[in-house]
Amino acid sequence: MSDIAVAEAGLFDRALKRVALLWRDMASSVSSPAEDASWESRMRACLEARGGEISARARAAGLAQSYTTLDEAGRMAFFQALAGFDSDPAAVEAAMREVSAAPDTAARAAAKAKLRRTLEPPRLRLLTQLTTIPDGVKFLVDLRADLLRGMGRDPMLQALDADLRGLLASWFDLGFLELRRIDWQSPAALLEKLVGYEAVHRIRTWRDLKNRLDSDRRCYAYFHPRMPEEPLIFVEVALVQGLSGSVQKLLDEKAPVQDPRAADTAIFYSINNCQRGLDGISFGNFLIKRVVALLSEELPKLKTFSTLSPIPAFRRWLEEALIEPEPKLLTEEENKLLTEASGLADGHAALRALLANRRPLSESWCAKAEPVLTRLCARYLVLETNRGGRRARDPVGHFHLSNGARVERVCWRGDISEKGIRESLGFMVNYLYDPAKIEDYHEAYVGEGTRAAPTALRKLARSGP
Repeated sequence: MSDIAVAEAGLFDRALKRVALLWRDMASSVSSPAEDASWESRMRACLEARGGEISARARAAGLAQSYTTLDEAGRMAFFQALAGFDSDPAAVEAAMREVSAAPDTAARAAAKAKLRRTLEPPRLRLLTQLTTIPDGVKFLVDLRADLLRGMGRDPMLQALDADLRGLLASWFDLGFLELRRIDWQSPAALLEKLVGYEAVHRIRTWRDLKNRLDSDRRCYAYFHPRMPEEPLIFVEVALVQGLSGSVQKLLDEKAPVQDPRAADTAIFYSINNCQRGLDGISFGNFLIKRVVALLSEELPKLKTFSTLSPIPAFRRWLEEALIEPEPKLLTEEENKLLTEASGLADGHAALRALLANRRPLSESWCAKAEPVLTRLCARYLVLETNRGGRRARDPVGHFHLSNGARVERVCWRGDISEKGIRESLGFMVNYLYDPAKIEDYHEAYVGEGTRAAPTALRKLARSGP
C-alpha cells in the first residue's frame, strides 16, 4: 500500500474511533437496556424518551456506538429491527375512514392532516434523533450506504430506505450547501479525503495531488454545515488553451504550469460523488453550473467550458453487440478493412479478437481500426439508448446531457490507462457546456430525448449499416 493510501486509511480510522468514544461516553450517562438486549427494545427505549430529550439523545448515541461494532449480518439485523417500527395498520385504516366520511371541506382537511401524521412511521422519529448526536448526520449518511449495499429486494428495507432518503434529501437541499475551493493550502485532513474519494482518475502520489491543485487548476466541492469536513461532491478543472483530448497529457506532472489568465478553456476532467449514502440526491448539475459561473467571473478570457469524460460502458456495449449472430456493426468497406488488417475471417471476428486481447495491437492495426472504432463510439454516444428507449445508454453521458451539455467530440486514445482500455478501449469524450444553450439542451433531452451534437458528429454516428 502506498504512503498516501496508508495516510488516508489512518485518517478515517482515527475519526471513527474518536466519534465512537464520544458516543460511548454520552450513552454511559443514562440508564438504558443492556447491550445484549434486542435491537427492538433498545430502539423502543430511544423512542419512549424517558427522562427527556437529553436522555433520548444519549440512548441514541449508545445505539450508534453499538452499530459501529457490527459485522454485515449484524447490521442487516439492525435494519430489520428498525424497519419494523412502521405505521400502525389499524390506525391508518381508521384515519382513512375518517377522510372518506368527512362531511365537508374543513373536516376533510383535518382528517387528511391526521392521516398524514398517522402514516409517519416511528422509525422516522428515531432516525431524526440520531442527527442530534455528534456527527449524527454523517452517521445517517453512512448508515444509508450500508443499507443500500445489503437491502436487496426486501420490501421493508426498501421502505426504510425511502424514509431515509426523504430525510436526507430535505436536509441536503442545495440551499443548505456551501461551495468551497480546495487548494494545496487546504487542511491536510481534507486533502487526504480528496485522495480517498477520487474514483475517476486515481491520485497516486502527493506530487500528483499537488499538480491537480496548482495555479492552473481548480477544485471545488460542496459541503454541508453539519458535515463541514466532509466533501459531498467535488469537481477537478484544468485551465488550458483549446479542448483537451488526452487525460494523460492533462495530468502530466512534468508539463509546465500555465498562466490561468491566458486560458480560454476550462476542462472538467473528474467529478466524484463522495458519499454513497446520498445516492439519488443530485448535486452534480448544480455544481457544474455554479463552477462555470465562478470561473467566468474570475477569468473573463474563458470562452469554452467542456468536460473530458470517461465512457465507462462503451466496451461492454460493443461486447454485447458482438454476441449477436449478425451484429450489423460494420459497413462493407469497414469489414474489408479490418479483415485485411487482422488476417481473420471477417471484421467482426477482428473486433472480437481485439476485445479479448488475443492479438497484439500493432501500430498498423490501430491506425486502420481507429476510424471504425471512432464511428462506433460516436454511434454509442449519440444514438444508443437504454431499454426505455429515451435516455442515453452511457451513464456518464446521461448525466451530462441531463445537465444541458452537448456531445462535442470523441477522443481516440483519450485514456490509455489500464482502466481506460478496460472500460472504453481508451476512448474519452468532450461534453460542451455552452452557458447560452444549457437550458435549451436540457429541455430537449429531458423532454424529448434529443441529444445535442455537432452536425459532423451526428452524421458520423449515422453513417454505419
